[in-house]
Parts: sequence; structure tokens; C-alpha cells
Amino acid sequence: MRDYLHFLQTNFPWLLRFTAFYMGACVGSFLNVCILRIPANKSIVTPRSHCVCGKPIAWYDNLPILSWFILRGRARCCGQKFSFRYPLIEAVTAFTFLWLWVTLPSASAVAGMVFFSILLMGGMIDLDTMLLPDITTVGGMFVGLILSSVFPQIQHVPPTPELWLGASLHGGVISMIGVIVGTGVVFWIRELGELFFKKEAMGYGDVLLMGCLGAFCGWQGAVFSLFGGACIGCCVILPWMAFAWAFRKPAEETSPPTMPEPAVAAPVTAEGAPPDPAAPIGHDTPAFGVAIPFGPWLALGGFLYYAVPILHSGVDRYFDLLRALAFGEMVQ
Repeated sequence: MRDYLHFLQTNFPWLLRFTAFYMGACVGSFLNVCILRIPANKSIVTPRSHCVCGKPIAWYDNLPILSWFILRGRARCCGQKFSFRYPLIEAVTAFTFLWLWVTLPSASAVAGMVFFSILLMGGMIDLDTMLLPDITTVGGMFVGLILSSVFPQIQHVPPTPELWLGASLHGGVISMIGVIVGTGVVFWIRELGELFFKKEAMGYGDVLLMGCLGAFCGWQGAVFSLFGGACIGCCVILPWMAFAWAFRKPAEETSPPTMPEPAVAAPVTAEGAPPDPAAPIGHDTPAFGVAIPFGPWLALGGFLYYAVPILHSGVDRYFDLLRALAFGEMVQ
């Protein structure tokens, strides 16, 4: 299999890149289903995708990325609109898979595709519901441990065929240390924050997500995802909140209406069913003091560490320097 991939990579590199892109688009389409159905406790297998009017979506109207543009964002059967978020997720997944395949070795690229899919699904669900499902946190943690043991090169352990068991154990140990450090750091930050501020600063979902990040990225990646994700989140959220505050409406314009508002039709989803009215509505209040999910920023920080080699090596070098300063070691 390795020789066959090497042959294709040498003679037909465009074919493997197209395959990675196409697989990413298909996976993105499936992630759309998961993001919608998992919070509603629905099966991700059945029923098949259908319109809000109840009619099944034909295969030629369910093409990743393309169908939204072909149909101009409206269902063929009833003309109802569906969100641009669906082709956006498919396109982001497709281009990310392509990036991973071009940038990383094949084993690390495939593991990175699994890693990114888990993070994207969990991050989008967290944005929608302020909850991180266990399938993306605990499940991702175990997947990371398994992949790090089967493909130790994910943890930058050379895969020597004659010492495969030792390399496998080495990769698994690095992954397990990442889980312990990642969950431990955030757990104590959460507990101390609750002790001093008398309110929950981070949820247990964030603690478990850090275990998933540590399983794929090791302890260095877990620590970086915490502080790097916080910095990225601040750079995005603080300007947005300041802009929203600066252009907020006066109090008299935002007072509750005296007459009841007319009912608004539920938005159409790619699955055809409107969002569950009992589900959490998220956190789209444009004001200070609002609860903001931290999971997407943790996920972004961890994935950047995994997928950007220059960032990965720079962070590891930084931790090596800190260790040298702390213990008086020489750094090569």
C-alpha cells in the first residue's frame, strides 16, 4: 500500500490532491448532518436528507458545495431558502483536507483529517448550543490515543519497522501525557476561577476537549491551544464586541414591544427540518457580559499547532528553551 501511494504521489500527485479535496467536501457534507442532528439526539444515519416540506433530497441536489450555487440557495421542491453555512463548511473541510495532504506526511495528514473533522463538528455544535458533545471530546480523546499508537509519527516518533512495538508504545505514551496535562491544566483553571469569581468560567466540556487536543498534539500542543486559542479568541471577539457596543441602539429603541410580534417561519436546514425549538439558542447577544463558548478557540489553537509545521516547531523550541532555563540544560 505504501509503495502504491508513493507511485501515485510521484507520477500523479494531482490525483491524490483531488481525492483529498473531494473527500473533504463529502466529509463536510456529513459533518453538516452531524452538527444538526447530534444536539437534537437524532440518528445521523436515518432518515436520509429531506426538505422542510418532507420530500427527500435527490442525489443531484445534494452535491457538496455545488448544489447550493446550482439551486441558488433554495430547495428545488418548495423554494424554501437554506443556509449558506452548509456549502461553507463543505468548502472549508475540502480545502483543509487538501492543505493537510500537501503539507504533512501521509499518515499525519490522514490523522489530521480525522482530527479536523472532530474539532469542526464540536466547535460548530458549541457555537450553536454552548455545549460540547461527548462524542467529540471523549470520543476524540480515544481516537487520538489509538491513532498515536498505530501511527507514532503523529507524535514525531520515527516509525522503525524492526522496533514497531516500541515506537507504538512511545507514541501512545506521548499522547497519554498530552491528555493528562491538557485536562489537568484546564481543570485547575476552571476550579480556581470558580473559587475566586464565584461562577463557572469554563465548562467540563472544555476540560475534555483539552484531553482530545492533548491526545493528538501532545502536552506542548495542549498548552499552546489553551493560551494561543485565548489570544486568537480575544483578537476576534473583543473588536466585535466593541463594534457592537459602539453601534448599539438606544434604550428606547430596544424596549419590548407593546403588541405581540407575529410568528416567524423557522429557517430551513439542509436536513429539511427546522431547528428544535427546545434546543439551546446559542449566544448571539451583542453586548458585554455575554457567555461565549471557548471550545472553538481551543480547537483552532490546537489544530494550528498540528497543521502548521513552522508553528509546531517554534512552540516546541520555546518550551525547550524554558526547560533549559529552568534546569540549566544546554539547547542544541
